[in-house]
Amino acid sequence: MSRYETVIGLEVHAQLKTESKIFCSCSTKFGNDPNENVCAVCSGMPGVLPVFNEKVAEYATKAGLATDCVINLKSVFARKNYFYPDLPKGYQISQFEQPICEHGHVDIEVDGERKRVGLTRIHMEEDAGKNIHSAADNVSFVDLNRTGVPLIEIVSEPDMRSAEEAVAYLKELRSVLLYLGICDGNMEEGSFRCDANVSIRPYGQEAFGTRAELKNLNSFKHIQKAIEYEVERQIDLVEDGEQVIQETRLYNVEKGTTHSMRGKEEAHDYRYFPDPDLVPLVLDQAWVDKWRSELPELPSAKRARFMAEYDLADYDAALITGDLAVADYFEAAVKAYAGDPKKVTNWVVGELLPFCHESGTEACGVRLTPDKLAALLALVDDGTISVKIGKDIFRDLCATGDDPAAYVEAKGLVQVSDTSELEAMVDKVIADNPSEVEAYKGGKTKLMGFFMGQVMRLSKGQANPGVVTQLFTKKLS
Repeated sequence: MSRYETVIGLEVHAQLKTESKIFCSCSTKFGNDPNENVCAVCSGMPGVLPVFNEKVAEYATKAGLATDCVINLKSVFARKNYFYPDLPKGYQISQFEQPICEHGHVDIEVDGERKRVGLTRIHMEEDAGKNIHSAADNVSFVDLNRTGVPLIEIVSEPDMRSAEEAVAYLKELRSVLLYLGICDGNMEEGSFRCDANVSIRPYGQEAFGTRAELKNLNSFKHIQKAIEYEVERQIDLVEDGEQVIQETRLYNVEKGTTHSMRGKEEAHDYRYFPDPDLVPLVLDQAWVDKWRSELPELPSAKRARFMAEYDLADYDAALITGDLAVADYFEAAVKAYAGDPKKVTNWVVGELLPFCHESGTEACGVRLTPDKLAALLALVDDGTISVKIGKDIFRDLCATGDDPAAYVEAKGLVQVSDTSELEAMVDKVIADNPSEVEAYKGGKTKLMGFFMGQVMRLSKGQANPGVVTQLFTKKLS
């Protein structure tokens, strides 16, 4: 066991789902041609003035309310000064001393243990542009489409003690933002990204060790691997008598390693000061109360309700409620299906989620609608098709959206339950496998699965398992 304790704090940047940028009317649409969504304001032309997008305040406040933050009715925009080619003004408009939200928390669960991760603050800011480097042409380009896109930065306390806890926190936070409808959570497009501050200290020591900030983390898998590597790197340094340097490091996906990018800046390096072009933002308490009343059922509450109402296991409830589209699909299917909700759970977890993952389809985009899933389960329940046939055709139905009953009829997949027809198949299997029959009669009852498989092969998967089992039991007793 390691002698060192890991200490992790995360800074999450979440892009808000507004139609226009935070201080101008340019579109926030992703994927447009480079520098298409740019105007004099977001490109930093002299003499222009920012005009605040009030929707950003609503979304930031809702994020704070959903994470039990204190909402500051007065907050101040500040200039964060640094020079980089993708920052045309030479400063980023952010918040520093007076953010819009403070002192919240996110509850997580890892290995059955519940834990509360504190939030230091949530503040509003504008995004920077994007540098594009071409090694082949030995040139660099700047795309300012992203400049001025509204973000909230969610800064956690250094409360996490493992890479697993960090990932659990990020997944829960992302779910909250998706449920609120204020962020699309797309990590590949950079809509939800994080920097991880990682340090180690000997167990029992209260003072924090020197931290390194990890950047370039765009998936949960990469976040976990980067943190694990960085922890081992720091332990090796300390064990070798060297010191950990406070710096910013990039994660190399191909090598699975981190490498130094630059020395880590402190707040004073950015020379923060209140933005003279923007007055303090003052919220009316009535607005905050209205926004609170508009909050949806959040992931933790939905998870608890699903467990109580539908008797879901902890794991299944977490999996289903982790994505709002999946949770909505599941609940609609349960309401459309007259049977046991656990059957819907099994099909959503075992069939729908793998299909969505492999096809890159969201649950709300699956053409097998919740009522059609209920119809498919009814066909299994009444013996029209077997469970195997149902699972075999599930993906086709997800892609085509066909009515399950009509599809089964058209493909000739109706389950064979005719005793005389099945009895002939059972007799053939018994006749063709005398040694297995003797072994079964000698006590190797697990061979029933072998016999069943042979009948399923002969019937092309359409034999009624219940009838076949009864026939074999009768003939081999």
